Amino acid sequence: MQKKISALLPGFNCGKCGCSQCEDFALSLINGKKELRTCPVLTRPGFAANKTSIEKLIQKQIQNNNHNIIAGVIDNYKADIFLKPLKNEKSCRETLLPFCTIELKAGDIIKYRPLGCPITHIAKIIDIQHSLITVAIKGPDNDRNFENNAVIDVGICMVLAFQGRYEGKTLKVGETIRFLPHHCMMQKVHSGVVVQLEKEKVRIEIIDLKVWGMPDTNSDNPYISYK
Repeated sequence: MQKKISALLPGFNCGKCGCSQCEDFALSLINGKKELRTCPVLTRPGFAANKTSIEKLIQKQIQNNNHNIIAGVIDNYKADIFLKPLKNEKSCRETLLPFCTIELKAGDIIKYRPLGCPITHIAKIIDIQHSLITVAIKGPDNDRNFENNAVIDVGICMVLAFQGRYEGKTLKVGETIRFLPHHCMMQKVHSGVVVQLEKEKVRIEIIDLKVWGMPDTNSDNPYISYK
């Protein structure tokens, strides 16, 4: 897209738009940091056709961006990725640190409330490593769905990690990202640090229900202007 717009710009590199080169101006147009009218050359009659073509390309880019947006419902925050369950599983995995002293084992069905989340979860324990337990979410607080299994109430737990498959932007190990878990009933964007990548699989740790920055409440699409 940048090359197509650059080819339609005057190519004078005059700097009057605030960019040193027309290629930089093309990128600023795509990112929404500059407006087309800031190029004085495009206002000339000889560049009218080019200006119209650039406007169409920018509009197409905006439509594509809107289609690919991943955003939370409760806060209108934009997410970098959508976190999906691992293959043959129904939800993303969570690694929990329970505050209780109840003896647990793999296969147990537990009921807990993540610290900072108002919704109680029900999950099956997949693995236990020292005091950390890895679970797969089975549903919200509804014991009747598990009449054949005793549901163990472990109280409040701290969620330390998520694991699943992802779709969205390309990730790098060590970067802090915003993500929307597949099973989150509140559709709330979480944040965390990418610690492991394997093809389309990712493990995110240091989980936080808060995200940085604020949405643009003056915009019709608040998360478009997210910074």
